Amino acid sequence: MKDFKDKLVYITGGSSGIGLSTAKLLAAGGASVIIFSRRQQVLDEALKQIQSCGLSAKQKFAGRSLDVSKRDSVEAVFSAALAEFGVPDVLINCAGRAYPRYFGDITYQQFDETMKTNLYGIWNACSVLVPHMKAKGGVIVNVASMLGFLGVFGYCDYSASKFAIVGLSECLKSELKKYNISVSVLCPPDTDTPGFATENITKPAETRAISASAKIMSSDAVAKELLDGIRKNTFMIIPGFDGKLTYFIKRHMPFIIDMVMDSAIKKTQKS
Repeated sequence: MKDFKDKLVYITGGSSGIGLSTAKLLAAGGASVIIFSRRQQVLDEALKQIQSCGLSAKQKFAGRSLDVSKRDSVEAVFSAALAEFGVPDVLINCAGRAYPRYFGDITYQQFDETMKTNLYGIWNACSVLVPHMKAKGGVIVNVASMLGFLGVFGYCDYSASKFAIVGLSECLKSELKKYNISVSVLCPPDTDTPGFATENITKPAETRAISASAKIMSSDAVAKELLDGIRKNTFMIIPGFDGKLTYFIKRHMPFIIDMVMDSAIKKTQKS
């Protein structure tokens, strides 16, 4: 998909962060954009920003309250959206959450909620919308993280969910190819979003040390690379030079990653 003009895009988690930045870029490119998120007030504020980026009166913009972790909610809200707006050309699954803690401090409830939001949320959205998308083809982008290919101290539940998203996306890519549906997975580094600010509240000291030298990308920059990845039909979309380099090293020289992280962890624990 080279051009988003006149395309219909559904974005879960579209009221803030990467989802909102992507929605605004798509609106500026002539797409109709429907965003989904839990809080209607936040959706309404985001919608104003998205509408201001639109090019023409024929573009459609809307925000619908949705908790992707709840199957009944996904079925009901997406069914209504399909009836009102039609089948999306592009589905971007951007809803997610992270509360980094030591493994021993991660309760079963937190683990369960993380998996339901990050992984089940994508499963729910895809399983409801893919049967409708098969007739005309399209694009699906599932947002994972660099922690979907790199396990990091303090992120046991989050990284487990993101690794699973990469695996799910690989399977979907293979299965949906015959329906002309391309599938990509976005693996951003630390990104300046409201969610990242929340992560910093609970991060263990070792986790902070590991990421201390990492560059933080803006959500706008990540969104731009996401759309560029769609245009190029890239499966693994990794924004930023540092992210791409980390992915290369992790695949070919993983001992270097281990050495760097272990050094940061040991220094922190000694102090």
